[in-house]
Amino acid sequence: MAVTVPALVHVIGVPLDLGGGRRGVDMGPSAVRIAGLGERLTAMGIRVVDRGDLDSPIPETRVPRHPQKKYIREIARVAQRLYTRVRQAHDEGAFPVVLGGDHSLAAGSVGASADVAAARGRDIGLVWVDAHGDMNTPATTASGNVHGMPLAALLGPDPSELSRIGGRSPKVRAEKAVLIGVRDLDDPEKARIRESRVHLFTMKDIDRHGIAAVMERALAIAGQDTLGIHVSFDLDACDPSIAPGVGTPVKGGFDYREAHMVMELLADSGLLMGLDLVEVNPILDVQNETAVLGAELVASALGRRII
Repeated sequence: MAVTVPALVHVIGVPLDLGGGRRGVDMGPSAVRIAGLGERLTAMGIRVVDRGDLDSPIPETRVPRHPQKKYIREIARVAQRLYTRVRQAHDEGAFPVVLGGDHSLAAGSVGASADVAAARGRDIGLVWVDAHGDMNTPATTASGNVHGMPLAALLGPDPSELSRIGGRSPKVRAEKAVLIGVRDLDDPEKARIRESRVHLFTMKDIDRHGIAAVMERALAIAGQDTLGIHVSFDLDACDPSIAPGVGTPVKGGFDYREAHMVMELLADSGLLMGLDLVEVNPILDVQNETAVLGAELVASALGRRII
């Protein structure tokens, strides 16, 4: 199958470290760059423009304020800046690659791609690759950590500070959203997922059917009657044996080939229109191997050919 490699990529770093309970993911964008992301993409014939990092405050300079949605105002400001930057990438004909930072940033990146599609009268498909559901709200969270809420915000309406970015909510239709790799859900989150119309493929599903079959189904769901698919990939979807440096590691995730198969099939689909790579935590990593994996996965998603 012929894979279309994007001619132009904008790399956007978001050193956001306010959404989680463990510090260090603010260094994720730098780690992935050091792992050779730009060089890998350039070797594929892609013109890479690194837009640098968005300004993101650190917890030491801010007050959590609301215990059920800590640092929500600051996170929303960063997500709004990212929304603008991703829309600019689309307007300039570039493919946006967003490097995080914690997963709360996706309210801005996915929201921008969704609004680009909406401006053309179309929906967007969303493939959310994560060990967690990220569908908590301020009413259901046990921790108040906003990196557990971005998918809820994209589906609307809470947390409202994130869902209203760009002025249109919901950003994504639940029936066009697919979660893959899930294996760690809070009980209230389980109920919310059951009540929603999102499609869920757990690691049990992957073990039973294989990653290729799951991805083919996911692409059929997210790609049907949509302008394209935005992928938000949390490295904690991978097993800690290959990705030890993540914000919230959970045993039993993707092995190396499963992770690449996800990205390779996305590339084969020709539907990809935006990509987030989030939750790389160099403090917990071993010789930057998680960031190296992340850089490899981006290359696979953008069409790196074996032959």
